[in-house]
Amino acid sequence: MYKNKKLFVLGMGKSGVAVSKLLCKEASILLTDTKCDNQDLLRELEDLGINVVITNNQAEMLTEHFDYLIKSPAIFPDNEVVLKAKKLNIPVTTEMEVAYNMLPKNVKIIGITGSNGKTTTASLTYEILKVAGMPVHLGGNIGVPLCQIINDVKSGDILVLEISSHQLIDFDTFKTDISILTNLSPVHLDMFKTYEHYKKNKLKIFNHHAIQDVAILNMNDLDVVNLTKNIASQKIYFSCSKKADIYIQNDQIYYGDEAICELNDIRIKGIHNYENVMCAIGVAKVLNIDNQYIKKALDNFSGVEHRMEFVRRLNEREFYNDSKSTNNTSTIAALSAFTTPIILLLGGLDRGQTFDELNGHMDHVKEVICYGQTKDKINDFCKDSGIAVTMTNDLDEAIKLAYNLSEKGDTILFSPACASQDQFASFEQRGEEFKSIVESFDESFL
Repeated sequence: MYKNKKLFVLGMGKSGVAVSKLLCKEASILLTDTKCDNQDLLRELEDLGINVVITNNQAEMLTEHFDYLIKSPAIFPDNEVVLKAKKLNIPVTTEMEVAYNMLPKNVKIIGITGSNGKTTTASLTYEILKVAGMPVHLGGNIGVPLCQIINDVKSGDILVLEISSHQLIDFDTFKTDISILTNLSPVHLDMFKTYEHYKKNKLKIFNHHAIQDVAILNMNDLDVVNLTKNIASQKIYFSCSKKADIYIQNDQIYYGDEAICELNDIRIKGIHNYENVMCAIGVAKVLNIDNQYIKKALDNFSGVEHRMEFVRRLNEREFYNDSKSTNNTSTIAALSAFTTPIILLLGGLDRGQTFDELNGHMDHVKEVICYGQTKDKINDFCKDSGIAVTMTNDLDEAIKLAYNLSEKGDTILFSPACASQDQFASFEQRGEEFKSIVESFDESFL
């Protein structure tokens, strides 16, 4: 499909680099970004015959001679290069769509999307299938582009893919066999402008589904239920509070009338995590996996990095890294896991969001430390809500200030409710910085 084609790859993130490396032997590739400080990467790409151009004038480089524009998921639909491609009738696609078109036959795809819970659900689903001895691969928005692992995928294998709303935008032929929609809340409005547009985009996870395909859905989320009422898939509903196809009763998770596991068997706690577990159980039962493998995986699964990750205990204070929290809903889930007094660190990229949703969930929060682009908004929200708040410039200052304001028995929770790109390249980099700073403290730190 891409042999001898001329490809314009927009963005040198993980996906742009992965698709360029995959196709460089069969296609002519121009890979461009506005900056790249990694000289080793630039040399590696150029050695592979990839034409790398770092420029602010990317639109000028796109001509009618290109066969495809492959864009990074982070590139907005109204980007001038994307708009020019459409004007020139150049198909716009993404790394995941490219990889899908190159997969061997008979690969089963499990696609997981939602406003929150994607990474935990994808990771746990993968672990259950791996423990059961199935030929399974994990990739997508979780940090491993599909193009990066495609050469390891064989006919009959299973792909577990975390799929973000940004990746769904340009889906065309891409189809899953099992799709999970964990939940919906108004996030990424900087890209989608309206919640309705965002929800409509999420519906693409069910593209090309028929009755033999499966949709695993959150019964407690009315937006999910209403959005998916007309999809053709076989629907499996989960709920933490009412009878569904997968539900909780007597501190056990049931699939139909079958008790699968006790809540005490699950290492990751909280209602939001039980919902993630039910999604993974739904996949396992559709694939006829025995309960012994589900229980073994649950017993070993302690969560994912940067998601409610315990960092250390210092002078009777506990530090938690929840850098993957990029919206209010995710931070609310983190707050619900604690009954101890909390010093909460909030802040990051301003995507036009408000923080009013946090009201009613801040009972244990003694003080908020806010930083980054959103610090003024957070400061105003806290003052209007009667919550003690302190503004600071960056994460380093925020962490030290949080410790100095804390007392024995407090929890210092980094759950920023914002994306990272005002000061960091990714939530992973932001989380690593948080952990590095916290680990650098010694017992005498004041």
